Amino acid sequence: MIYMIIETNDVNAPISEHHHILEIAVFNASSAIIAAKAGANRIELCENAAEGGTTPSYGTLKLVKQAVNIPVFPIIRPRGGDFLFTDDEFEVMKWDIALVKELGYGGLVTGMLNADGTVDTERTKKLVELAYPMEVTFHRAFDRAINPLQALEDIIACGCSRILTSGQVPNAYDAKELIKQLVENADDRIIIMPGSGVRSGNIAALAKYTGVVELHSSARKQQPSAMEFIQKSMEEDLTAVTVDADEVKRMQLALQHTN
Repeated sequence: MIYMIIETNDVNAPISEHHHILEIAVFNASSAIIAAKAGANRIELCENAAEGGTTPSYGTLKLVKQAVNIPVFPIIRPRGGDFLFTDDEFEVMKWDIALVKELGYGGLVTGMLNADGTVDTERTKKLVELAYPMEVTFHRAFDRAINPLQALEDIIACGCSRILTSGQVPNAYDAKELIKQLVENADDRIIIMPGSGVRSGNIAALAKYTGVVELHSSARKQQPSAMEFIQKSMEEDLTAVTVDADEVKRMQLALQHTN
């Protein structure tokens, strides 16, 4: 089967100094295609929205690589829950990185903590080395770190390209002071990318206040089941998470007004 390549006119053009990048988190292949068509600049590819995103399947990775022609960074996270991984889980992560690299992805998203809330620098460095030359985004494990400013320095030392963070609270806009401080402390050594609760109504204000260039949102909405027959005795919710294409467009429009 042949899949249509999705391109957006502005994505492959040189990015000016003040051009914002909007990354959209998606949880299935069809949502990745929707996000690309709607004008996302980059995609974080996950599965299992209910668990906050886990490593996508081989089939998802293969299809999205064929169907989407903007940067896509798969998440490397073997399970939901915390970010304290066993040796077996670490081996799974290494194999998943090898696969993502083999498939030709330009970057990935991952992160690990120690039990005391510090960044697991030893194993994070190994993952960054294994991923090279792919970019590595350290995900919101950062938001569970005991000391965000020290975690920033540790992640920089690991060789990561950016940090995805909500500022250690559920909604990134509520942590705009910390995010601004992270941008200042990073001093262009790493990209700080706020995410969680970022929508068209606050994205421009967040970008302007903090000085960030890259922003992250799931732009999610619930998609009703297309089933004609639903077994009511199962008492279950069959809605699925998808991307709100109109919201992606609204966020891009809001960001254009800040450039």
